[in-house]
Amino acid sequence: MTMLKSQKIEFVKNLEKDIKAHKTVAILPMEGLPDRLFQRVKEQLRSNAKVVVARKSLISRALKESGFEKLEPYITGNVALILSNGEPFELYKTISSNKLLLAAKPNQISPEDISIEAGETSIAPGQTVTDLKAGGIDVKIDKGKVVISKDKVLVEKGKKISGAVANALKILDIKPFSVAPKLKVALNGGLIFNEVALGVDEVFVNNEIARNFREAFALSLEMGFVTKYNADMLLGRGYRNAMAVGIEAKVPEPEVTKALIARAAAEAASVSVQVPAEAEASAEQKTE
Repeated sequence: MTMLKSQKIEFVKNLEKDIKAHKTVAILPMEGLPDRLFQRVKEQLRSNAKVVVARKSLISRALKESGFEKLEPYITGNVALILSNGEPFELYKTISSNKLLLAAKPNQISPEDISIEAGETSIAPGQTVTDLKAGGIDVKIDKGKVVISKDKVLVEKGKKISGAVANALKILDIKPFSVAPKLKVALNGGLIFNEVALGVDEVFVNNEIARNFREAFALSLEMGFVTKYNADMLLGRGYRNAMAVGIEAKVPEPEVTKALIARAAAEAASVSVQVPAEAEASAEQKTE
């Protein structure tokens, strides 16, 4: 729909407000994305995100005026803007979970081995039998039904799909291709996450963060580098070390003095226990 200049200005102004109101701004490429799949994504995001489709120039202007100009280089081709208050990784996972299976077309390259299994089909006898055989499938008629005689790999991964095979796959309702929407990039907290980063498994990322934290924590303790995470532990260790040195050197400091008195009392108590025991042993020897 053609927009008047005043309408464009108003659109950009409203989009700028929407962008600023969300913490995650992402770009979804529309090229090659079937409309029914895009509508499915919009419906799925309806409750927790906003999907904006507009001309590139309008989206770019709104991004620039809202302070999100970092995303402008990624506005190529037809795109949709996704605005959300959720985390970018979760948004990517939600969107890419939508998948649409597609039938094979002649001369397409097979994404994987395309196999068929032996067994009865729901296909009625007729011209389809000839078409299946033309596609290299061994079939027969049994009790009025088309039966595939044996398992077979029709097309190996990376090989071209012929017209006859594509037709046979269509008859069998085998759809070897799929398309799934994937975010091109997302901006959150001033950081840009590209498709590779967004596609990293969340559990893996969390485990790596935890592992790196443990290693950094251990290193900071070893170096004596104070942070808010290890301050209490370093202070405790420093206090114990200082007390040990103070006790050894008998430094006249209140805390050290208390420790020295306590140690002296413990040693005296130990001696008082040992002396009667030794005296008793000596008396027994004299009696003998």
